[in-house]
Amino acid sequence: MLQPPTRRRVVAALVVYLALVARLTLWPAPAPSSTFDLVRSVLAWLSRTGIPLTYAGLEAGANVVMFVPFGVLVGLLVRRWWLVVLLGFGLSAAIELAQLFFLPTRVATVQDVVVNTLGAALGVLGLHLVRWRMARRRVPSTG
Repeated sequence: MLQPPTRRRVVAALVVYLALVARLTLWPAPAPSSTFDLVRSVLAWLSRTGIPLTYAGLEAGANVVMFVPFGVLVGLLVRRWWLVVLLGFGLSAAIELAQLFFLPTRVATVQDVVVNTLGAALGVLGLHLVRWRMARRRVPSTG
């Protein structure tokens, strides 16, 4: 049977995750232009194959995905789902404010706060669905 991770391991994973998020979001210079050329090429290829994904849509989706682990990891530490979402909102707002006030080469947006918070909510929702499903498997069915 799958054992839940220890609190110490969850905290260690959260620290590593937060360090990666800080590196990604608070580094003064954005990714090199060659990276954006690659992204544009992939988006053009997707468009030619019938998948009309825009750069803005890809960026928004990436911001959602980036905060899903936050929702899962913090959800393993905090039992209240709404607190996980609130903490995700707070972290995202702090990142965007740091970009606004201290990183002139970065662009701070309200949209990033919204989609990051959505990612945290989806992460904690996914965690609760897995917990619910595991609990149902443990309970013998009657009837």
